[in-house]
Amino acid sequence: MVEELTPETIRERIERDDEFELLDIRDNDDYAAGHLPDAEHVTIEELEETVVDRDWADDVVVYCYIGQTSVQAARLIEEYGDAERVSSMAGGYDAWEPLEPSTAD
Repeated sequence: MVEELTPETIRERIERDDEFELLDIRDNDDYAAGHLPDAEHVTIEELEETVVDRDWADDVVVYCYIGQTSVQAARLIEEYGDAERVSSMAGGYDAWEPLEPSTAD
């Protein structure tokens, strides 16, 4: 079963500079309109074609627009990739946008 992380947890991990690969699997237009810091863009179609050949980080977090496709993508990476931990961001980018900017220094 794919672990789902809250957007708040992902924000905390980004702010702590945790080591993980952040993968945005939305379409090109959505990614261009906005994405999480340091997110790598790979469409679900590209992921399906390259999942076996990619050199995965040990820890991968996947997100899409509302969180459904990212769960499917995370399962794909779990099954065919070599990452040790794969998670999906609950609610996707739609849940990320309303978060207030961090005030941490």
